[in-house]
Order: sequence, then structure tokens, then C-alpha cells
Amino acid sequence: MGSWVLDITPAVLRSDAMAGLLGALLVLPQGMAFALLAGLPPQYGLYSAVVPCVIAALFGSSRHVLSGPTNANSLALLAVLAPMAVPGSPGYIELALAVTVLVGLMQLAVSLLRLGVLANFISPAALFGFTSGAAILIALHALKDAFGVPRDAAHGLSETFAALASGKVSAGAIVVTLVTLLSALAVRRWDRRRPHMLVGLAAGTLAGWLLDLAGAGLSVLGPIAQPVPPFHLPQVEWRRLPDMLGVAVPLTIVALAQSISIAKAVAQRSGQVIDPNREFFGQGLSNTVGGLFSCYLSCGSLNRSMPNYEAGARTPMAAVFSALILVGLVLLSAPLLAHIPYAAIAALLLLVAWTLLDVPRWRWLARVDRSEAIIAAATMAATLFIRMEVAIMLGALLSLSAYLYRTSRPAMRIMGIGADDPARHFLVRDSGADTLPACPQLCLLRMEGSVYFGAAAYVDERLGTLRQGGAPHLLVMTKSMNFIDQAGAQVWEDELKRRRALGGDLYFHRPRPEVLATWRRTGFIERLGPDHVFPDKATAIGSIYQRLDPAVCRSCQARCFLECGPPGTAHQSGQAASVVPPDRKRDTPNAGEA
Repeated sequence: MGSWVLDITPAVLRSDAMAGLLGALLVLPQGMAFALLAGLPPQYGLYSAVVPCVIAALFGSSRHVLSGPTNANSLALLAVLAPMAVPGSPGYIELALAVTVLVGLMQLAVSLLRLGVLANFISPAALFGFTSGAAILIALHALKDAFGVPRDAAHGLSETFAALASGKVSAGAIVVTLVTLLSALAVRRWDRRRPHMLVGLAAGTLAGWLLDLAGAGLSVLGPIAQPVPPFHLPQVEWRRLPDMLGVAVPLTIVALAQSISIAKAVAQRSGQVIDPNREFFGQGLSNTVGGLFSCYLSCGSLNRSMPNYEAGARTPMAAVFSALILVGLVLLSAPLLAHIPYAAIAALLLLVAWTLLDVPRWRWLARVDRSEAIIAAATMAATLFIRMEVAIMLGALLSLSAYLYRTSRPAMRIMGIGADDPARHFLVRDSGADTLPACPQLCLLRMEGSVYFGAAAYVDERLGTLRQGGAPHLLVMTKSMNFIDQAGAQVWEDELKRRRALGGDLYFHRPRPEVLATWRRTGFIERLGPDHVFPDKATAIGSIYQRLDPAVCRSCQARCFLECGPPGTAHQSGQAASVVPPDRKRDTPNAGEA
């Protein structure tokens, strides 16, 4: 149980009950259809909308996700079990229930091992693309019922579009769809706190009933199967356990990827923070217990969770109400519910799909961040044309690739001195600010980003370009260099040798403690010299200036540092100096030294 228990009030319970009623009505046709899609009798879809729904809500992280049968899980289950048994046969049913328990145990293991952090690699762009692709799939699958295409002529999307192209549509179904949509939109525009989707469903059902009186012959839910899940221990032979474990692994990935993506998609709208480990625990427990109560593989359902949130659900009690109302409705009101038109439910799914698609955000993303828009578009395309779980993993892979590319090119900014600044603060030279001419002996570099194995080659190349610029000394401002690994440490080792071989040296300003710790472990600080690491810029410039070639300083016209003094002078910071101090000569070795 979570903190949501403290939010329970009579008003909250009323909102949850209304949302639960809508969730129960939505899952009635979906549960039975998805069970048939999985190769199981239709009542198993209703069972899976009761027990897993309650357990996942009470023990999971999301306040709004409704779990139960989904089309992706159903198709995946059929794909992996069909080679092992005849779909619909008693042996097939036992295998489906046993595999569901195994998947639940694996999900629990993921949670208990605290591997939920892997969900953080699903970027917002990938999640948005997945949500948009799922929205389009929801809309496409709802079209057949929205247009009244005969159910025996629409087993897939291709058959649906072929039927639409040939004119196999029902004017009555289109009327019901429009009435449902317009009623729901009107109530939402009037007051978003009202259960607009439930009002739309009621209006669509009334319109369908009137049209049926006129002989429209609409497709309706019809008789509902017994929804009370019976306790049943799956009966399978132990010798089949290796085969079942083999199919349970990909099913676990499918279910977890869908669940966390859907939970995060809903959380983006609700503002809730999702705990992946707890979400996985709730899903694992729901499948483990559900498999013992005649339920097949379940996970978070997008086309039930989003309507649940839109309908005003406030706590997981909406899922509890959904399961209880489903049982109660089927037991007490089966004859009345049998008259709900499929077209009315399809209209609600079209409304949800349009809300999920979020066209304005697509325009904003394309304008603000082209790479993120490409990731979102690729994820959406994979959701549409491949499979949902593959799309999620592809989006995560693309996001990680984009991140690695960006971090492999850390910002290396050449700094200058403000021309009109008496205090001589540092400014980025390519920022357009007016800066003094650069010092011919000392280059000022600000590092922004980590120097790790993926960035080492780029940083080394840029440092080589700076050496060609002629300044033998380099001061690196490293307070924004967050991390270095062994490859990054080697970059600075090589740079130190090359700078000293040129007669110059290498210095650092304010390296982070983690970076200093790495340098101490590798012995770099000892080779560099502790006096080459400075706590502030004034101390750094004052100390490095004493190490510059005074002959070059006397003829230099840049005079960019306070220590430079007027033209024709050198080493005027406190006292004149015409030669490099004897104790500094070891810091400027001959060109042939390493």
C-alpha cells in the first residue's frame, strides 16, 4: 500500500468508482477478444481483468494503470505456445497458466534484485514515440467497430481496410460512433471533472438501442460469460519446465517493457513519480497469483489506463472498483450490458487515441530538438510496423546512442579576457563577446563534460589542434569535467608529456574531487606536480605567468593579464623578473625531454 491511502475521501472514492465503472465496461469486450487472440476461451480474458487488476494496482507504483489482458501479450503468448500445444485445448490452457506463473516469478525477481533502474533508459522521446504509435494502433483497431465492419470480415488491419474500401460499413454504427464522440466531447468541454467518457458511452448505447428498434442490426456485446475466477493449480508435467522457462523469458521482457512504458506514459500526464522496482513487484505478484486463479499473462493496458485517468481516477481504488464492478455487472446486469454497441466502445478508444497522439507536442519537438524528434518518430514507426516490446527497446537503444554521441564530444571552449573588464574576467572567445588578444604563450581552455573512453579520441584530437596554435602552456579549467576513466587519464598523461616536450607545461584549475582521486591513484599528480593544480584563477595566472618566457613577454602586445604590465616589460607582478626562476627550470624541460 502506498501514500495514496491517506488521500481517500468520499469524493475521491466517488471519482474512483465512476472511473472504475468505465474501466469495467471497456474491458468487457476487450478481455474476451484478447483471450480469443491468445488461443484461450473468452472467459479467461474476463478472469485476467479481475485478479491481476486488483493486485497490480494495490502493490504497484502507479495510481492510474489498469492491468489485464492486452493485445501484445495475447499475440506473444499464442506465438510461443502454439508450437507446444493446440490453441484452445486443455493442454494449451494449462501451459498458458503455468507460463503466467513463471513470468510472474521472474518479474518478482527483477523487482527484488532492484533491476528496475533499467527502466530509466527509456527516454522521454522514446516513450513519446511509443505512446504515439500505440495511439495510432488503438485508433486503427477501433475503426472496424466504429464503421460497423462485420466482425467476421475484419480479423486484421488489412481485412478491415479492405472491407472499408469495398463499402462494407454500417450507417447505424457510424451514427453511434458520432453520438458517443460528440456527447463525450461536449461534457468534457463543459466540465472536465465530469465523467465525460461514461456519459458518451451511455449516449451511444441509447442511440444504438433506438437504431436497433428501427432495424439497424448493430453489433453488440451479447451474452457475457461467468466472470468469477476459479482457483486452479496448473497441471503440467515437470519435464516441460525447461521449455516453459525458455518461453517465459521473452514474455517477461514483453510484459515488463509494456508495463513500465505505459506507467511512465500515464505518469507524464498525471505528474506522478513512478517507482520501477515497485511497479515490477506489483506486476510480478499479479501474474504469480493470477496464474493460480485461471488468469493468463497480464500487464498494464494503455487503452484502459489512459481512459481511467481521463475519467477522473485518483487512486488505485479505481482498479479495485473496476474489477468488482466487472464481476457485479456480469452477474447482475448481463442482459442490459449485452446491448452496448461495439461502436460506442470504439468511439471512446478513438477519443483516447487522439488525446495520446498529442500533435502539438510533435510540432514542438520537431522545432526544439531534431534528434529527439527522430528518436520519437523511429520508435513510433517500430511500434506500428514491428512489435511494441521491440519498439521500446529500439527507442532506448537510439536514445543511448544519441547520448553517447553527444558525450563523446565534450565542449572544449577557448577562453579569453574581457576587453572592457577592469577585473579581467574570463569569457568564451567564440561567444561573440569583445575579448583582448590571446596570450601567445598560455592557452586557456574550459572543459565541459566527461573524458571517458568514448570521448578520449576527440579530446586528444582537439588538444593536438591547440598545440599547433603555438602556445606551449595550457591551463585547463576542469570544474565542469565531471568524470574521467583510464582512457581519459591517459589523455592528460600524454598531453603533459607533449607540452613539456614543447618547452611548456600543463596546469589545472579546480578539478573535481573524483577526478583528483583518479589522478592520485594513477600517480599523475606526482608526475604533474601538486603546484600545477590551482584553487582559483587569480592564483593560477599569477603562478603560471612567472613560468613564461620573459623575452616573449617584453615584445608581446596582447598584455591580456594584469601581471603583464605596460608594453616592453615582463614579469611585473610584484617585482621584475628577466629570467625563469631557477626552481622553475625543471618545469620547462628541453624539447627533447619526455
